[in-house]
Amino acid sequence: MFRRAFWFTTGAAAGVWATTKVNRKFRSLAPDSLAARAADKALESGTRLRHFALDVRAGMAQREEELTDALGLRASPDARHPELPARGARPPRPGTTAHHYDYDRNEDH
Repeated sequence: MFRRAFWFTTGAAAGVWATTKVNRKFRSLAPDSLAARAADKALESGTRLRHFALDVRAGMAQREEELTDALGLRASPDARHPELPARGARPPRPGTTAHHYDYDRNEDH
């Protein structure tokens, strides 16, 4: 009698376990569940891609700094091209002599 009760209980427990396992699998394969998993994977991939792009950008900036130092390009733009007028300076009008004023002459009028 105990032997039959043991096997009956074992069979019932195995049936409940198998039914639960099958129902979980069916739910995981439902279209809404698959869509949610795909969206999660897409977000995860986007995050990884963003981190990769940030790493590449940081590496590019570091390499640019190294090249700038190696080539000696740290001088100001005016020192590299003394023949060019200073940044923000107005070119002289044709037919007039070049006067350099530190202020805008029209600001008083």
